[in-house]
Amino acid sequence: MQKRAVIIHGWGASPSDHWFPWLSHELEAQGFAVSVPAMPDTDHPDKDAWVSTIRDTVGTADEGLILVGHSIGTVAILRYLESLPSPTRVAGAVLVAGFLEADDAELATFFSSPFDCERIKSTCGAIIAIEGDDDPHVLPGSGALIRDTLGAKLITLHEAGHMNAEDGFTTLPSALEAIRSLFPIVV
Repeated sequence: MQKRAVIIHGWGASPSDHWFPWLSHELEAQGFAVSVPAMPDTDHPDKDAWVSTIRDTVGTADEGLILVGHSIGTVAILRYLESLPSPTRVAGAVLVAGFLEADDAELATFFSSPFDCERIKSTCGAIIAIEGDDDPHVLPGSGALIRDTLGAKLITLHEAGHMNAEDGFTTLPSALEAIRSLFPIVV
């Protein structure tokens, strides 16, 4: 089975920002087919449009697929996972600077209904959340909420902010290590 990674950027970002090109290159060097789609209307993200883009990019989801997201990209991944038909299952998801709650009206479409946490857990082999302990863009305790609600492994990076280029992140070795933990023989 082909190992694939789909990397979903966040609000106001693009595939060439932050650590996305670095991670893409690292994974391709280790035999992964990698896609980093440009999400639609990135300055005004809409859940349905973003989930549709993920669905179109992934094609057929299978256990060779790892989904990696940053910020609102993590929420789009979770909404995609809950939409998968049973018994579809992916290898895992790595959620960087992710959250399950937001108080920003611009993101309302992503939070118009509760997450189907049981469905997400049944479609995803493993979830690994990576948080900065001083992230100014997500509510405090977001990583712990993902851990406790979705059974995710939580990795906390100290003084990492939102783990974007503005915070000095053009590489993110912890994301690569998380993927290696899901595919230890391949990478």
